[in-house]
Amino acid sequence: MSLLDRLTAGPADVPRRRTSSREVLILVVTVVGIAAAIVSALSGTRPPGIDTMGTLVVYVTFALAIVLGELYAISAPGLRATAPIATSSAFALAFMLDLPDGDRLPLSPALVLAVIGVGTVAGQVLRCATGRTVSIVEVAGRLLAAGVATVLYRQVHLDPSSVVAAAGHGDHFDPALRALLMLGISLIALLADVVFTTLMHSTSSATNLRRTFIDEVVSSAPLSSAVVVTGVLVALAAVPVGVAALPLFLAPLVFTLFAFRRYAGIRATYLQSIRTLSRLTDAAGYTPAGHSERVAALATALGRELGVSERELLDLEYAALLHDIGQVALVEPIPGGATVLAAPADQRRIENDTVDIVRETGVLDDVADILAHQTTPYRQVRELGERIPLTSRIVKVANAYEDLSAGARGPRARDSALERIYLGLGYEYDPAVVDALQRALAQRDDREGRADAPRTPSGRLVTGRAFTGRLAAARRREATERDR
Repeated sequence: MSLLDRLTAGPADVPRRRTSSREVLILVVTVVGIAAAIVSALSGTRPPGIDTMGTLVVYVTFALAIVLGELYAISAPGLRATAPIATSSAFALAFMLDLPDGDRLPLSPALVLAVIGVGTVAGQVLRCATGRTVSIVEVAGRLLAAGVATVLYRQVHLDPSSVVAAAGHGDHFDPALRALLMLGISLIALLADVVFTTLMHSTSSATNLRRTFIDEVVSSAPLSSAVVVTGVLVALAAVPVGVAALPLFLAPLVFTLFAFRRYAGIRATYLQSIRTLSRLTDAAGYTPAGHSERVAALATALGRELGVSERELLDLEYAALLHDIGQVALVEPIPGGATVLAAPADQRRIENDTVDIVRETGVLDDVADILAHQTTPYRQVRELGERIPLTSRIVKVANAYEDLSAGARGPRARDSALERIYLGLGYEYDPAVVDALQRALAQRDDREGRADAPRTPSGRLVTGRAFTGRLAAARRREATERDR
């Protein structure tokens, strides 16, 4: 294999798929199923003065828009997954009541929620059938937002039995005030989505709720304004235009999604370029094969354990991939590429060369700031009050573990590496990061079906001093058995 092949090969190379006839068939069956479900729902409820066929056309059109919106949901590194077309369509349906020629949709929130739910579930089924990923938390958050908007507008605001209608503030607003009301309800619904996803994501790790909430707001802000405005415009334009308002006002959002997908593709190519650059030390023999990617995977796991935001996780992954790139300036490679075993002066020289190379890109300044402190001892935080980014301390611990374990996954290699790291606990390494390392390793063992991690009789993970005590006792037992 040539040097170029070794640099560009890897699991990130995923061939582009073409839509198969099977996927088209599934889509057709889904469309027919949605239409049949809505016809069945309407067959027993025919409100006075409502054209059933016109109502059916509206519901089927919106359900299909939600299906396509869910099927082509977008995501990018550092940004939360979102389905703006589906969300805008759901908000528009929640706010739509009047149609041309004096027709009206049923006021019932249950029917609206049923259409939104069927469309959302069908979209996720199609995603699974076509090999796309599905995020249950994100989908549940979007359904919650649609439910909040529907209930607040159709039940609280419009229902004759509600407190608002009893006070004389029901469906008597002029168009400007009605538009402002819809915008306010949409923002409340999106806020409910953000709060829900924040709580769900925080339960999976030791995440700071405030930081996660801010990260969710920042991640969703770029498209939220377009989603809200589009949904309100479709609902208001339904009176003169009818259901044609949906494709008319969704068209600009669709073009925006094309631009976003292009941006996401650039970000993915950007990450692949960094991965390719990180393999340079592997190909040149300075580090073991796959070292930088193992460090990046472990550092990302530690970042999630410690509640690092998604944007910081992306910079952390970049920094971990490039943390050893400065070794290419060495005259002779370090044995095994283990910088943790090199002299402190050599570590700093490699660090400085790494930072200089990364800063030369002109677009990775935040990554360079992380790498500028990757060899700084933790005691300088404790004793001198120096501010070392948490991400730098994570890279230091992840690299030390991979260097000391030499990439081995067995229990003995793991325990030996942890023992060496615990010898520098509080001096070289941040104790909080080391505890996160042990939790991440235990979770990896659980995923791989191994039960090697030390635990108490109740199943609780042994960490900190208790771990070092057990490890020392095990070493003494081994030494006694050898003496016998």
